Amino acid sequence: MSDYLFMLENHLSAEQSAVVAEVQAAAAHAHANLFLTGGAMRDMLAGFPIRDLDFRVEGSGIKLAKALEKAGAKVLTTDENRKLADLLFPNGVTVEISMARKERFPKPGAKPQVQPASIHEDLRGRDFTINSIALSLNAGSKGLLLDPNNGQSDIQQRELRAINNYVFYDDPVRLLRLIRFQVRMGYAVEERTRMQFENARDAGMLARITSDQLASELRAVAEEPNIADLIEALEREKMIELFSPALTGPKLNLPAFHKLQKAKQLISVGVPVPVRDFPLFLAVLIEKLNAKERTALSKTALLTRGDFGNIQKLEAAAKKAERDLKSAKVTKPSHIYHAILAMPGEVILYLLLHSQQRIVQDRIRNYFQKYLITAIEVTDKEVAATGVAPGSPKFAKAKEALIVARLDGRAKKPAPPPEPPPPPPAPTGAFARRH
Repeated sequence: MSDYLFMLENHLSAEQSAVVAEVQAAAAHAHANLFLTGGAMRDMLAGFPIRDLDFRVEGSGIKLAKALEKAGAKVLTTDENRKLADLLFPNGVTVEISMARKERFPKPGAKPQVQPASIHEDLRGRDFTINSIALSLNAGSKGLLLDPNNGQSDIQQRELRAINNYVFYDDPVRLLRLIRFQVRMGYAVEERTRMQFENARDAGMLARITSDQLASELRAVAEEPNIADLIEALEREKMIELFSPALTGPKLNLPAFHKLQKAKQLISVGVPVPVRDFPLFLAVLIEKLNAKERTALSKTALLTRGDFGNIQKLEAAAKKAERDLKSAKVTKPSHIYHAILAMPGEVILYLLLHSQQRIVQDRIRNYFQKYLITAIEVTDKEVAATGVAPGSPKFAKAKEALIVARLDGRAKKPAPPPEPPPPPPAPTGAFARRH
């Protein structure tokens, strides 16, 4: 196994690993060359959790996606121009599979003319060097790292560098993406790239970003962990105005975004908590806007009735969760643990932002800072020591019972093994070894 494959396995979740194996098998069956690219490789090499699984195929990505659909995956969207498909797998993992391609832009911001290409040509035509790295998943070269733009060096130097002089002119939404990557990764923008950024902005490239791209970027912003830092950066660059000129001063609602950022940091400890970020983000974003300003934002970012309906559903779910959590029936740590464990992540975040009940706030914090950690510390080995065979129908129930007992103080953690005795003192006097 190559070092990069070993590194990849250590960065993927169990669900992601299963999906990578399934996509590999489908590509091998179709005799298609497959590569893991973009964000997955960037995040792996930079030491971040892998958020996105992006695959490139030397061939049709849609054809491979249809084969995976027959095996149980769900095709969410397709792009015939780029031969691209977004898929959702039964275990909750989403991936993008697309054709390795060359893109030519007839004019700034125009729809690209797409041609099939080799993986090397594909990587040379991307936006930033850190996004132009690929890992071969093919039998003859599995684990081979492809890095034609020296992106790995820029990751080590913690720099964002454009691949060529026309990156921001070809696709102006990259102006927004640069700020997003800068905030997320904490990287510096390389000097020449910063000049290209300023030149493109002075040339009016921001006005060429389409509504579809703004809509997509707004949803990407919602998923960022350092959401308040990103909103502040977009405000400094006067780019938040692209979504709505009303988003300035008090109407930008920065205190609420800072509170949301802290809440996201709290729930990121321990077991990953699935969160539908956009409804909560949108609720904070529009909170200070009047009806006319919300309508204008809806047109710019292609918001739908469903988007606003999801905010209402979130508020209703949070009210119910608040009632359940402060109920007089919730008296033990195990009660709190099970109540919050069953809540969607966005409901937990909403309560941290809006609940005025001190008991609710304290119980959520205790869950993440105490109870969840206690539950994680209960190992399968401990459960097996009680006499229940791993994999048997009773094993999960036995583990749950041990977690409840540990939370409620009825079972103590196993004592650590005794330390070995200290070594005997060195001989002294007449019996000491002579050197």
